[in-house]
Amino acid sequence: MAIEYVYNTSFVLKNEKSITSWINDVIVSEKHVLGDLIFAFFSDEDLRQINIKHLKQDYYTDVISFDASESGRVSGNIAVSIDRVKENAKTYDSSFDNELYRVMVHGVLHCVGYNDNTKEEKERIRKAENLKLKMFHVEQ
Repeated sequence: MAIEYVYNTSFVLKNEKSITSWINDVIVSEKHVLGDLIFAFFSDEDLRQINIKHLKQDYYTDVISFDASESGRVSGNIAVSIDRVKENAKTYDSSFDNELYRVMVHGVLHCVGYNDNTKEEKERIRKAENLKLKMFHVEQ
């Protein structure tokens, strides 16, 4: 079982090894085990096209999770827009890395059962994001 990173832009993670370890720790902290997880990094337009094709939603988004988890084994594809992460970092006065890790862990949290459809669910997932970011020692 593994985490794979796929780059569809010029962006490349600087620290795949430490991120992989952290993501695995996040999954274990949620009482799950790692299956096969792929993080794919895209431009805004490419992720928008994925959003249209698979979710029938025509707008830009920072992350889309395609959850394929079964029986507590976390598997799936998490698609991230690097352009959106950059914009979010500016909007929320955050570092690029902090926002990138937040978006990545947000995708993982969807794969372990979190949702963000209601105000309460959004508050719960945001609280979990903050907790999981602290596991990676990312300043907020």
